[in-house]
Amino acid sequence: MFDIGFSELLLIALVALLVMGPERLPETVRSIALWIGRLKQMLANARKDLEQEVGMDDIRHQLHNEKIMRDLNDSKESVADTLKVAAKKSLRKKYFRAARRKA
Repeated sequence: MFDIGFSELLLIALVALLVMGPERLPETVRSIALWIGRLKQMLANARKDLEQEVGMDDIRHQLHNEKIMRDLNDSKESVADTLKVAAKKSLRKKYFRAARRKA
């Protein structure tokens, strides 16, 4: 997401130490971490609520079922084509055998 390396983080920490002083820095870091945790929790709850409202789980299941049905139809068509080819070969063999017997 952000392209921040270790050197940039070290520079930010040094500037924060100079601005706030060593007494207030740990408390400030703790409160910032707390706010970030709360924000993450709020975003996760909002996402969960949105997915429930939209019915994402139902949509996923329906898409999965549709894919299975497409695969089954493809398999059905493949088997039908194979049976047609086999039936034609069988009829040809019977026809040629009957033609040989007559000749």
